[in-house]
Amino acid sequence: MVTSADVRRELARLADPRRAEASSRFLQMVPGGYGEGDRALGVSVPDQRKLVARFWRDLSLAETTKLLTEGAHEERLTSLLILVRKFAKGDEQERGQIFGTVLANTSSIDNWDLVDSSAPYIVGPWLIHRDRDVLDRLAESSLVWERRTAIMATFAFIKAGDFEWTFRLGDRLLHDPHDLVRKAVGWMLREVGNRDRAAEEDFLARRYRVMPRVMLRYAIEKFEPQRRREYLSGNL
Repeated sequence: MVTSADVRRELARLADPRRAEASSRFLQMVPGGYGEGDRALGVSVPDQRKLVARFWRDLSLAETTKLLTEGAHEERLTSLLILVRKFAKGDEQERGQIFGTVLANTSSIDNWDLVDSSAPYIVGPWLIHRDRDVLDRLAESSLVWERRTAIMATFAFIKAGDFEWTFRLGDRLLHDPHDLVRKAVGWMLREVGNRDRAAEEDFLARRYRVMPRVMLRYAIEKFEPQRRREYLSGNL
């Protein structure tokens, strides 16, 4: 039987102290950073994906959850990548269990890369044809990672041509105090624009003067240079 300890041993074998130091800085695992208290092993994402391909079938949901709740950063990310693979291949019951596991362990999904590797591929897809009120609850959370999860989950809806909840949560999070939520909202608005420019600009028209600058910059990143200047100058 494959266990979380087996995955940990493989990750430890691949660990690189220099990469760990760089990851710690990049993901702000330093005093005062948003990732303070976390620990990096220094394993690249491609190497983690190779382990996912080896272990995802044989690692039980319980053992995958143990890896998520007890592990260092790459251990948690690997567990989430395994959950994403299990979700994509699972039946309705297993997918529901995985969705529940993610929502029950948001305290362990505590950096932007962990959120972005799971919310658009598990939370959003599960909710596409279901009640989405849980996203309102997440968007009201005091935990920044739950608020980012809420808006990032809408990426699945956007891909399906449904922008309603991106705009709904975009309004709710318009003045969020955390830069990582502001960036995520801008990113999702940009993804709407990649599919329906008019819909994005209609949303921006009534809000671009009051939204945080970083959110606006992310939202209009793919616009033509002149159009970006018009938004940034407030002279539309």
